[in-house]
Amino acid sequence: MSAVRLLALDLDDTLLRSDLTISYQTRNAIKKAEAAGVIVVLASGRIPAAMDHFAGLLGMHKKTGYLICNNGTLIQESHTGKIVYEIRMDAKIALTTFDLADAEGFPVQLYEDDIMYVSRHNEYTGYDQKLTGLRQVVVEHFRAMVGNGCHKLLIPGDPTLLVPLESILRTYLGESVTIFTSKPYFLEILPANTNKGTALEKVANLLGINQKDVIAIGDSMNDEAMLRWAGMGIAMANSDERIKNIADMVTSRDNDDDGVAEVIGKYILSKTAVSHE
Repeated sequence: MSAVRLLALDLDDTLLRSDLTISYQTRNAIKKAEAAGVIVVLASGRIPAAMDHFAGLLGMHKKTGYLICNNGTLIQESHTGKIVYEIRMDAKIALTTFDLADAEGFPVQLYEDDIMYVSRHNEYTGYDQKLTGLRQVVVEHFRAMVGNGCHKLLIPGDPTLLVPLESILRTYLGESVTIFTSKPYFLEILPANTNKGTALEKVANLLGINQKDVIAIGDSMNDEAMLRWAGMGIAMANSDERIKNIADMVTSRDNDDDGVAEVIGKYILSKTAVSHE
């Protein structure tokens, strides 16, 4: 039993409301948690450029904090911008992933700097652009770009059609990649043994913080590893049912009603001890 020292927060549909804002109540609760000695980590599938605005809203540029980006392929200090960890997909595996998805008629996206590159359009390719505000560029020779390596690949598509594609990718790629859905219409492919959980463990080790002193909050399948690793993994009320089933607890409030503030009030500001099961 111990006090919470590290708080990891997913962004979309967890910390962020549906209009992509952070409420005053939640921002105030986070400030109180930090005043109590808790270090905050933002953990997202977004690239650093698409997380920077929210880090700024929380004042993370002025104090020690970390951004877990690309679902765990890159970790950046929020207060210095320094990259403390980075991993990229093997070029051959990335090319195989692209070829399989392309053969099935799906577009593929990758991210470099503050640009989202896409092989072709479908009705789902614009969704990520609306979420992140990143500029989208269609690349004619996308395969050549993939061959240069990347942090991750994202395949946007109809959720019912992504299910058989995921099965195909798992069959051909096996243990050489990490595969999950971050949203029902986004299938993500990362290097093997890479996820928010492995990244959160690295951050905790950098800070000398024990696993049992960590809370992680999320809502989707890309949060699963993070919730499983943390001393307490908490699912939002609006979470995917699969995430609710693996979480230690589920909030009574959703992302539009300060679910994160609820957790902070109950498990940090009330000094309630947390144990790792």
